[in-house]
Amino acid sequence: MSPETPAAPVGQFSRRRLQFRAWRGTRPFWAGLFVLLAGFPIMYFPYAHLQVGHLTLAMATTGGAGSLIIGVLLVVLGVSLWFQKHVRVFAGVAAILLGLVSIPVSNLGGFLMGFLLSLVGGAMAVAWAPGAEPGEQPAQEDTTGAGGAPQATDSDTAILKPVVGEPNDLSGTSPANGANGRHSAG
Repeated sequence: MSPETPAAPVGQFSRRRLQFRAWRGTRPFWAGLFVLLAGFPIMYFPYAHLQVGHLTLAMATTGGAGSLIIGVLLVVLGVSLWFQKHVRVFAGVAAILLGLVSIPVSNLGGFLMGFLLSLVGGAMAVAWAPGAEPGEQPAQEDTTGAGGAPQATDSDTAILKPVVGEPNDLSGTSPANGANGRHSAG
């Protein structure tokens, strides 16, 4: 391609993909996906009938209804993480607790698949924090002197000067408070 070649027009697929990427970046998408996927093995295995040759294995347990409720709740929590991002801490903690409850209720939490997915997804949901909105960056001034060597600025020298009495000065010896290093116990 030469520099004179015009750019290819953005197609419908590329535009939708970029829109999805922007939507996905503003919410705990992967946490929601893991929690949503955790619900399916927890719901499925108590009702599964596996065929091994001519032998039918039924995984039906007494906690079949409990497994169905746990699985549906995990799916709902996963979807709510996508569309209601402000409930991320509640949904994350609830997903972790439901994953733990699924161990005795639902065949070791869907043979550990649903259990592990709910723990990872719940932890990701609790740990997710919304990013800061991109704002205007102030222009940096050129601090190079003659010959390209950097020059010292006021902010560089301010770091080296000790300032007594700053709000972060925890020594207690500021002349402004009259303590001079003496601390009272009462």
